[in-house]
Amino acid sequence: MTATQPKPRQPELKTSLPGPKSAAIIERDKQHLSTSYMRPYPFVPDHGEGVWLTDADGNTMLDFFAGIAVTTTGHAHPHVVKAVQDAVGKFTHVCLTDYPQEITTSLAERMLKHVEKPGEKWRVFFGNSGAEAVEAAVKLARNHTGRSHVISTMGSFHGRTYGAITLTGSKTKYKRGFGPLLPAVSHVPYPNPFRPPLGSTPETCGQAVIDHIENLFVGVIPADEVAAIIVEPMQGEGGYIVPPADFLPKLRQLCDKHGIMLIFDEVQAGMGRTGKMFSFQHFDVQPDMITVAKGIASGLPISCLLAKESVMTWPVGSHGSTFGGNPVAAAAAHATLDLLEGQVKHDGCGDSLFDNAAAVGEYIMGELKKMQADYPFLGDVRGRGLFIGMEFVKPDGSPDGGLRDRASYRMFEKGLLNLDCGEAVIRISPPLILTREEAATGLKIMREVLEELR
Repeated sequence: MTATQPKPRQPELKTSLPGPKSAAIIERDKQHLSTSYMRPYPFVPDHGEGVWLTDADGNTMLDFFAGIAVTTTGHAHPHVVKAVQDAVGKFTHVCLTDYPQEITTSLAERMLKHVEKPGEKWRVFFGNSGAEAVEAAVKLARNHTGRSHVISTMGSFHGRTYGAITLTGSKTKYKRGFGPLLPAVSHVPYPNPFRPPLGSTPETCGQAVIDHIENLFVGVIPADEVAAIIVEPMQGEGGYIVPPADFLPKLRQLCDKHGIMLIFDEVQAGMGRTGKMFSFQHFDVQPDMITVAKGIASGLPISCLLAKESVMTWPVGSHGSTFGGNPVAAAAAHATLDLLEGQVKHDGCGDSLFDNAAAVGEYIMGELKKMQADYPFLGDVRGRGLFIGMEFVKPDGSPDGGLRDRASYRMFEKGLLNLDCGEAVIRISPPLILTREEAATGLKIMREVLEELR
């Protein structure tokens, strides 16, 4: 079965955004919406098709950020649209907390096939957002272990609800003025091979973080009071960082040694973005829980906490969600999995979107490495699949956030939607249907901008 999309027109150079219609909407937005919204670019999307977004004035942009790694199958994919339309025609809500529904039961079965190993059974709790999945994971870990402390990492992003923001370690602005936050939470460095913490090297930074945690257990945090360690197997908001290969297996060993739950936050890097269903599957390791959201339903709000059956032991009624596992969102998730797994083919994307993400991501990485050789201020290019970060540096090697910001905005002006992360990183996280030809269009814009900044 093949689901195709008409090929939209290529974007043209943008020099006068926003247009009059978009400007009027932006002004209304300023008057009526929350002051917490950031609004980094003057772009007002009106409709999308594939990897392209068009604003209220008809300007078309190439989407290299997918709503922060959310629109897995691109905009208005016909297979996803049809699934949603069919679901809406049946019922839009009954409340999964109270009544079982086939569409969510079968979705749980499909998700679990990607994590269960022989002799190992898992279960699923459905929510609406990544933050909800993280909150559920912390509650479950504390309930299951009878312990209170949770360890997270610097540079992490786990959401902005009270528990999730306490775990987040990427920006102080998320926390300033909102305390007191969740008690009994500590942060440790994330092993970044490009900027090794704790006086380590790229090769030893994983072990250095493990040793640091063990040292905390000696004099700061009793190990037998730690319920869980939560970590992004590949860190998103902190800079699209891939840890050294030995880190996650050694973290698994540390957790087993002390009876600690290991939670992998796959909200941003999961759902095929790195070329595998989950980013941790690039490493020889298995967690106790996994949080999933963003790309699971190509833009509709649904999340899930996956946990080993031996861990998901909380009693009936102890946790729930009114909208979690909504049937319309679940239908979109099924359609997304169809494309990810290759049960439905997208033209030009090979056997599955897993394969396409791996292949196109490898092409982009290779081209960016060539640019890195030409432009010394492009200090690092890293990632897996379509989870790619490019870090800008000053001559002394320190992060150059100002140059990154200028590059990011200039790329936007030329028709490339992108988003920053970390101190000085532009993240590349397009829809997984991105073709090599479309990738080449984005890379051309990037090279033009880097040349301007030389």
